[in-house]
Amino acid sequence: MARTKEFDPDAALQSALELFWRRGYEATSMADLVGHLGIGRASLYATFGSKHELYLKALDRYEQTGLTGIVRELSQPGPALPAVRAVVRRYAAESADDELRLNGCMITNTAAELAPHDAAATRRVERNWDHMETVLHSALTRAQAQGELPADRDPLTLARTLLVLMQGLRVVGKASADPARVRDAAEQALALLD
Repeated sequence: MARTKEFDPDAALQSALELFWRRGYEATSMADLVGHLGIGRASLYATFGSKHELYLKALDRYEQTGLTGIVRELSQPGPALPAVRAVVRRYAAESADDELRLNGCMITNTAAELAPHDAAATRRVERNWDHMETVLHSALTRAQAQGELPADRDPLTLARTLLVLMQGLRVVGKASADPARVRDAAEQALALLD
């Protein structure tokens, strides 16, 4: 007779995500995960595989959760440019917020910590950035078609610019206690949409 799991794998994955997001991959040991999740090492391995596999699953969840909200926000009917501006300003506000800024963005953190030497992590980072770029590009193309964005602007180049800015906001916000630094940069970048 097979034993039933004595924990909720979904809740455990969410808890692991939060720990990895706060501490990073390298600074989180299996002992940290066992203690934080309250799950035995054998159960953790049986359910999620290695620490690396668990990290990648947590990263997938982070990406899915984050992108769902942004896609919804940028896909609303009506004017598209105010939604793009709101997303960028929210990134700046979160990057300047004393409680939120220290974790940064798990995708950005992964790019800095693992992407230089971890192909699986790099694929996930690139996939996330491709999705973000596509969503921004789509919203900016719609804005241009609706007359909100000047005809001489390239929606793809602007989408890439905003993507790089948003990722940079997370890095600078994580290390800088000066909220004006990220807010000013975001507003300057948004001026490209005028």
